[in-house]
Formats: sequence, structure tokens, C-alpha cells
Amino acid sequence: MSRPYFPAHTLDSAPAAAHAAMESTQRHFGHLPEAVGKMAESPELLTGFLDLSARFERSSLDQLAREVVVLTIATRNVCHLCVAMHTAKLTKLGADPALIEALRTGTPLPDPRLAAVRAFTLELLATAGAASPEALDAFLAHGFTPRNALEVVLGIGTYTLSTFANRLTDAQPDAQLAAFAWEPAGV
Repeated sequence: MSRPYFPAHTLDSAPAAAHAAMESTQRHFGHLPEAVGKMAESPELLTGFLDLSARFERSSLDQLAREVVVLTIATRNVCHLCVAMHTAKLTKLGADPALIEALRTGTPLPDPRLAAVRAFTLELLATAGAASPEALDAFLAHGFTPRNALEVVLGIGTYTLSTFANRLTDAQPDAQLAAFAWEPAGV
């Protein structure tokens, strides 16, 4: 579905307050992703997401655990763009293909520690943050800390913002992500 209300801005058409974030993203990726151009309609949304994303990347959760949080949110919220982008990221990191496939399909994860991250993320989503003591204990039993539990909340907030914005604006994966295209099971 086309959303004419949300053009894929360029540096020439975007609000001035979005330029620095767009330029930084373009330098990082080597191109300006469509989603960034669409988010630029609201410089506050764009800079807020990029700031939160950078903070999540600096959290004490390890990289694979962070990606489990992101892909759990992305598949749950049916964000084709986020699933493709983070599949590409995991592939570049050399992650186990079985892990990537399980994250994309919602099947059991081969790593119990990462399965605990997914389960805790889903518990937080299902309970609007009011995780049961048992769910928190199960997460902590896999070597995670109370700080990590709060960082999962940060990831949920960050990528809920992203997936909602991408779906609202109908942002599509860029051509570079074609090999990582995703459709939810049953479609």
C-alpha cells in the first residue's frame, strides 16, 4: 500500500532538523535507507529512534541477545523491513543460520540462553512490562542481570517505535536487503 503522506525524503526535501541525522545515516550505510527518509518527516522521531538505537547498542546485553530482542519485536509487529535488516546484520556477524531461521519463523531457538531472551521479551510485551516473578527468575537464571532486564525494555521501546513507524509509513526494504526478504508464517 502506498502512503503518499510519508514521502521518502532526500536531503533536499527533508526538514532541516533531520539533515544531520540523515547525513550520519547515509555515511554509515553508504546510502540513505528509505525508512530514514520517511522518518525524516518528523525529525524528532528520526533523531529519537537513532539515539535510542545507539543507546541500545551500547547496553550491556551482548550483540546476539540484542538481536534476539530486535527480531522478536520485528516478527511480532510484522515489520518486513526490520526483519530483513536484522537478518542481514546477523548474517554479517556470522550467526548460526539455525538461530536466524528460528528467529524469523518463531520456532524454538537452538540456544537456551537466547531462548530465555526471546521468552522474556515476549513476556514483557504480553504483560505490558508486568513480568511475572517466574519469568524474571527464568531470565536471570541464564546469567542475565537486573540491568539486562531493563535493557530488554529499552530494546522493546526502541524497536516498537521503529516497527510502528515503518509500518505506518509503508517503508520498504532497500534493494541491498532483497536477499533477506521475509514474510510471516502462513502468508
